[in-house]
Amino acid sequence: MSTTPENDPVIRQFRDQISDNDLKIVDAINKRLKLVAQLHTYKAEHGIDFVDPDREAWMLTYVSRANKGPLSGEGLREIYDHLLSLTKAEVLRLRGD
Repeated sequence: MSTTPENDPVIRQFRDQISDNDLKIVDAINKRLKLVAQLHTYKAEHGIDFVDPDREAWMLTYVSRANKGPLSGEGLREIYDHLLSLTKAEVLRLRGD
């Protein structure tokens, strides 16, 4: 019997670990969305703009300093650009805005 990706134990182990990490990413994004939705509600109740460009810039700097790689700075910026856009869109969907 020849080794295929489906029956190779090393490949299976890597794939299982990747799948576990994917679930953690989805869970972390959902937790983030819930927190941002709560923040959005609070800001709306207090007449504060939802989007804060200074905070977004600070956040990118903060996570950039914590990034130990192999994710590049450019890759991290791309992820955060998408994450922030997605978060804003999802919160507005949740709120029906």
